[in-house]
Amino acid sequence: MSAAPRTAARTASGPAATAAFTQEWTAWHEAHESSRTEPLGILAATGLHWLGRTRLRAPGVPGAWSVGPQGPLVELAEGEVLTAGDEELRGTRQLAPLMHDGTVLLRFVDRSGGAGDSGTSGGGANDGGVDGLAEVSRRGSGVMLRPRRADSPYLASFTGTKAYPADPQWAIDARFVADPAPAARRVEAVLPGIQHTFSSPGRLEFERDGRTHHLTAFAGADGALTVLFRDATSGITTYAASRSLTVPAPSADGSAVLDFNRAVNLPCAYTDFSTCPVPPRENTLPFCVDAGEKVPAARASAA
Repeated sequence: MSAAPRTAARTASGPAATAAFTQEWTAWHEAHESSRTEPLGILAATGLHWLGRTRLRAPGVPGAWSVGPQGPLVELAEGEVLTAGDEELRGTRQLAPLMHDGTVLLRFVDRSGGAGDSGTSGGGANDGGVDGLAEVSRRGSGVMLRPRRADSPYLASFTGTKAYPADPQWAIDARFVADPAPAARRVEAVLPGIQHTFSSPGRLEFERDGRTHHLTAFAGADGALTVLFRDATSGITTYAASRSLTVPAPSADGSAVLDFNRAVNLPCAYTDFSTCPVPPRENTLPFCVDAGEKVPAARASAA
């Protein structure tokens, strides 16, 4: 997630400061939406399949996929090609050696002319075909195959994400309270039977309506923190399962800013083909956070 920089506009008052705050937020949100709609991003997912011993041919992606004694593998028929970086994969390939951090992204080009037909594929440049990507990832004790295609109907129809108007009052001063040592924290996922594990270095505290509230934080990149949360708008104006907020690295004295204007939806708000984490139980706020992204107008359904 994109970090929320601390700006003078947040603490200054008056119409000019509010306008500057809104302009900065608008530029950030437009950039976030643009990254969300990359041609082979998560909104281009066309399915989610759990692999087992039986060969699986999934619509819109080449190969027969399964899990064998050595882990996940793909069997490619003559003319079917996947690419992993600069390497072309043909025939039968074991995927475990390619799965760094539990995931491998395999590209293909479908020249069969239809997302519902696995067809044949070739590596290299797109010669009039449809670009695609086969994501193979470990989730809990299982292995999933998630095809993505540049001609995804949901991606083509996506009209953007509505959000509350930017409001400097929702950029709230907070303090980071570090734990003696970072702890591994397990949380559930939107799909049953799956858990995610994150490193939690501590919690963020802030004041609201005369009360002190606490949010468990997860470690992010370059000292930043990630907060998954629900609030009283969840399931009404915002997505029911979760929203996510990136908090820039706290200062040496623990001071931080929770800019709820930059609360964003996770992929599960847009598609059934997602395994997003849900917030820890203590991260449900008892008030309405009327800031950040709202529930999407439509979602990609597995039905």
